[in-house]
Amino acid sequence: MPSPSADPAGSTRPLLPLWLAVPVAAVAGVLMDLAYPAVSAWILAFPAVALLLVALIGRRAGSALLVGFIYGAVFFFLLVSWTSRYLGVIPWSALALLEAALTAVAVILITLAYRWLPRAFPGNAGRLVLLPAVIGALWVGRELLLGSWPYTGFPWARLGMTQSESPLATLSSWVGVSGLSFLMVFAVAMLIESVRLRLWQRPLRLIAPAAVVLVLFITPAFPTTDAGSMRIGAVQGNGPTGYFDDREPYAVVRAQTEATEPLVGEEMDLLVWPEGGLDGDPFQNDSLARRLTYLTNRVDAPLLANAATARGDRYFNTSMLWMQDGTAAQTHDKRFPVPFGEYVPDRDFYFAIVPDLIGLIGREYTRGTNAPLVDVDGVKVGLAICFDVIYDEVISEGVHGGAQVLVFQTNNADFRGTDENLQQLAFARMRAIETGRSVVNISTVGASQMIAPDGRTFAALDADEAGAMLENVELRAGLTAGVILGPWLQQVLLWGGLGALLVGWWRARRRR
Repeated sequence: MPSPSADPAGSTRPLLPLWLAVPVAAVAGVLMDLAYPAVSAWILAFPAVALLLVALIGRRAGSALLVGFIYGAVFFFLLVSWTSRYLGVIPWSALALLEAALTAVAVILITLAYRWLPRAFPGNAGRLVLLPAVIGALWVGRELLLGSWPYTGFPWARLGMTQSESPLATLSSWVGVSGLSFLMVFAVAMLIESVRLRLWQRPLRLIAPAAVVLVLFITPAFPTTDAGSMRIGAVQGNGPTGYFDDREPYAVVRAQTEATEPLVGEEMDLLVWPEGGLDGDPFQNDSLARRLTYLTNRVDAPLLANAATARGDRYFNTSMLWMQDGTAAQTHDKRFPVPFGEYVPDRDFYFAIVPDLIGLIGREYTRGTNAPLVDVDGVKVGLAICFDVIYDEVISEGVHGGAQVLVFQTNNADFRGTDENLQQLAFARMRAIETGRSVVNISTVGASQMIAPDGRTFAALDADEAGAMLENVELRAGLTAGVILGPWLQQVLLWGGLGALLVGWWRARRRR
């Protein structure tokens, strides 16, 4: 009986009949969801990838489309179920089905790679190294597609983000989050090919795959330089900050102020409030401005606050550094307002379809262009407002701009009791490890945490409780390889994967 390596055409046959591949893809979607918070069973990301790849191997485009859609639908309906908390099933279904459809289209390329590359490069090296590398690159390409289109994309479900509590998280400091996704898929695809080639029959040939897995788990974090510390207070007011919460005038700022009281008289360099920690625009509301000035003088530190602000006929989601003299010259506007949450693209079109839902979104936020940085007495603080934490360019711009610590302000009140906050908190932890920076992640309603550069939590506030944290936060200087190389690696993987697929198609045709 010929070995699989001697029968490259055989390697393109489906491993599973379609009636079995479909439920296997559904199981893969369930396992992938469990790898994310709240369960955070990070190890399950690996069998999830393996099951999906096994279900795709040997498929034709039509059946691959079905398998990919089933996987995507199960995964995204579970992962983003928090979108239905207030607005119901329509936005939840729209987002999940869109991401599932994009996933279905993208995985066709993975199926084609399994069909063409074994014919084009039939040797063991092609099967154990080149094929897994192309599969990993195409997986990253799928993540980049979902993370950038349509509108500003939804880079929420990147595979690397599942590893925030695993030993593999340190790899992001070398190759970035996308690079971590690639390495994970590469390792799984190599293991699958090792089984298909029956390498256990010749144990010495298992050395290379085993070495790859071992290196992934023992690689230390890329080093950054100690730059001292900064005493930061962060306050979770637990006020009525939800979109549909009933509130009296100044109820939010009052809740934040009351939760700040334990910090009055304590020494600190910076006080941080969350996104939506103000009821109005302090640049337009003199009463609110006086409250902030009074507070900053009581705590004897500048306040990093956030509010919806107006400039002419445009609105922004703005973080501002409010000083003791009543000025706030340093501001940052949210870079990626959430489509259908903070603005409505193509409003007339969608209003004609679901007028009741679109009518709820009355304010249209404008995309910010200013740097995600503020300078606090010579220390640069990198910023990300809410979902901006998942966009690489915001984090990279802050760190490249000299940020020695990162502050993420968020308002999770519309998702109380769901997994949304925990998922976002995991992304914040990955950013700490990837950049080698401490992170202060402060929410209106929790859970809020201060996270060390190695991903360790050293201060925390429980959800749905008012409270304050005050800690000496470690400052770091220098750029990790993940920050420097990450964007370039993404482009290499994206275009390299597509280029390798085309070369495989051309060589397979010539060989046939």
